Amino acid sequence: MDTMRERFATVTTDLLDRDPRLALVLAAISADRFQDAARAHPDRVIDVGIREQLLVGAAGGLALTGLRPIVHTFASFLVERPFEQVKLDLGHQGVGAVLVSAGASYDNASGGRTHQSPGDVALLDTLDGWTIHVPGHPDEAEALLRHAAADGDRHVYVRLSEQANLAALPVSPGRFPVVREGRDAVVLAVGPMLDAVLEATSGRDVTVLYASTVRPFDAATVAATVSRSVRPDLVLVEPYLAGTSAAAANEALAAFPHRVLALGTRREELRKYGSWQEHVVGHGLDAGALRRRIDEFLEL
Repeated sequence: MDTMRERFATVTTDLLDRDPRLALVLAAISADRFQDAARAHPDRVIDVGIREQLLVGAAGGLALTGLRPIVHTFASFLVERPFEQVKLDLGHQGVGAVLVSAGASYDNASGGRTHQSPGDVALLDTLDGWTIHVPGHPDEAEALLRHAAADGDRHVYVRLSEQANLAALPVSPGRFPVVREGRDAVVLAVGPMLDAVLEATSGRDVTVLYASTVRPFDAATVAATVSRSVRPDLVLVEPYLAGTSAAAANEALAAFPHRVLALGTRREELRKYGSWQEHVVGHGLDAGALRRRIDEFLEL
């Protein structure tokens, strides 16, 4: 199976061939994957070098001319470093773009803290009007990328990761489909966390919802499924900063007493870099740790 990043390169090259309104803006990262596209569309494939503020600023300028820019680099260099440009050159100017990141929270763990971005979704959550996709499989990444490219002039973030589920699910942007029915409580698995959640909750009488798009937050489905449960408990399992969606979940469930357990990466920095698989375990996001934490919360 190809990776999400490999699929991104293939799909974006195809989109550039098909849609003359699309442009691709790079900051050195992944430029080798777009050499053919750059030769075919030299005016719409732009590599600004290692200048991440310019990366987003150039995208804002292209959008002002009527183009639909796809902007790509590692998450820490796409959202965190040029955040002022994301806020002003896109948001304040009222123009859209598709930001596509690689690296997720800790894919490039050996690169150190500069290459880790567990807070990217939380940071974008401080801005208005962003659609945020967190695919759990390369097929989902392709579908969501094609949807984002055609999504008018909206602000869209597509978060790619090395971690992936074994099988893809049909994507329904803005909706949280039910993957497993249960009566006791509800667990919401985001993107590549689904396989671990299904394993962690096997033999447990809980409903599992799946989110490959986390913003907009599907409050209606969350409220409906939790209200039908024996106990009004919701567990969030996100592959980034724990608690990122807690406010949205609590707002969705405000009509009745409820409890929310928010699981994700810890705020504490893991300084023994290792691999991304080791970081999953270090943050307690492997199936065994999730089972213990969910069972303790639900008193199972």
